[in-house]
Amino acid sequence: MASLFTSFLLTLCLFVIPSLSSDPDPLQDFCVGDLGASPSINGFPCKPSVSASDFFFSGLGGPLNTSNPNGATVAPANVLTFPGLNTLGVSMNSVEFAPGGVNPPHSHPRATEAGVVIEGSVFVGFLTTNNTLFSKVINAGEMFVVPRGLVHFQWNVGTGKARLITAFNSQLPGVVVLPSTLFGSVPEIPNAVLTKAFRTDDATVNNLKSKFAV
Repeated sequence: MASLFTSFLLTLCLFVIPSLSSDPDPLQDFCVGDLGASPSINGFPCKPSVSASDFFFSGLGGPLNTSNPNGATVAPANVLTFPGLNTLGVSMNSVEFAPGGVNPPHSHPRATEAGVVIEGSVFVGFLTTNNTLFSKVINAGEMFVVPRGLVHFQWNVGTGKARLITAFNSQLPGVVVLPSTLFGSVPEIPNAVLTKAFRTDDATVNNLKSKFAV
């Protein structure tokens, strides 16, 4: 029995220890992703040959087009847009806001987020698992952090445009945008679930779904 218990503890440790970090650590200097291949647990297979251009990316510059219902646009630099990040456990976003623009409530299931305001004034907030809101208006040169997986948002409260640069400890942090996830999923979440969850009626749910229809 003691031997069985010891084996169980050792097995448990093997599962727990890797979970203390984000993406698994690389075993080589770099592994520029071959996006034409299927990803594995640690990312994409390595390209057979690389060049200097694989390690540079120009997609975080602006201006970005913010002519959308949210008045905000995200330009990602993750492994899917910048394959040189493959297996390195980092990525970044450029986020630009029109006046009054909102990056709606969302979460990143695979990463902590740190960000800095480059331009403007932005109201940044995140919610804990006990529904406590931590928030503050921050200005150019100030930064914020959002713990992994927590729901958060940003809102341009200035009179002009605003811009953030954010960084993640994952090559592909993922994003779950609450409004479009709940009201624009395919297949749809049944109205009975949403009406009960939001204490509302079919007409309201159908109206919300119409705004997020794919």
